[in-house]
Amino acid sequence: MRYFTDLRWGRRSLPVMAAAALTLLLAACIFAPGKFASQLDVNQDRTFAFRYTGEILMIPLMEAARKNTFEPEACRDEDTFDERECTADEIARQKQEWEASREERKQSDAQAAQMLLGGIDPSDPESGREIAEKLRRQTGWQKVEYLGGGKFDVDFAITGRLDHDFTFPTFEGMPMTNAFVQLSLRQDGTVRIDAPGFGPASNPGAMAGMMGGMASNAGADGEGANLAQGTFTVHTDAPILANNTDEGPAPVAGGRQALVWQVNPRTPAAPTALLKLRP
Repeated sequence: MRYFTDLRWGRRSLPVMAAAALTLLLAACIFAPGKFASQLDVNQDRTFAFRYTGEILMIPLMEAARKNTFEPEACRDEDTFDERECTADEIARQKQEWEASREERKQSDAQAAQMLLGGIDPSDPESGREIAEKLRRQTGWQKVEYLGGGKFDVDFAITGRLDHDFTFPTFEGMPMTNAFVQLSLRQDGTVRIDAPGFGPASNPGAMAGMMGGMASNAGADGEGANLAQGTFTVHTDAPILANNTDEGPAPVAGGRQALVWQVNPRTPAAPTALLKLRP
């Protein structure tokens, strides 16, 4: 009898372990693109323009909004291990353990929120609107509407000069948010364009995969982790030294070239390119 009790408790303790593991992962997957269109214009003279319109998904808010109900586990005969109908007492004990693990998970999520979300509580229904209000104060966010369930409808546009690196998005009070698009300047006058947020969900690496498996055992379905659906386009008059598009650069008006990536859950790799700028 003790063997089956320990086995059941081991399964019930998975949500607690997963919550701790996901705390470490939150910095890598707080935000994700939904349906979107994004364009980056980079010029040889180092001026640039970037725009992102569409959905941004906040994974902690989506997880908090996800329906979480108790479902009894199968009971088995101690001798034959055949599945049998659970007694009322067994179901009651399972529910009690489930409620205890859920409460521990809530506490872990609250701690993660304090560390990584600027004190925002994902379980608070007003959190989404609070985030939207903060974003509207930041430069570039022309439109931010909270649609509920962790989903934001946004229009972000900014222009500038590449005398420093550029990252989108950035959120005031959340220094560990993950990047959708990054521009990295090099000493030799090249600029590397990376769009990790538009790549496959497995981008964070083997550790993320392992943690994701634990989350699956805990009942998390990875909602929002790979819902990106859109197009990322780069227009430039600079020489293109490298890129990972399927078709390569295509000519467009004004003697410029365009790189286009179709982004969806089947995207094999995050978009990347290397351009040569003038000194």
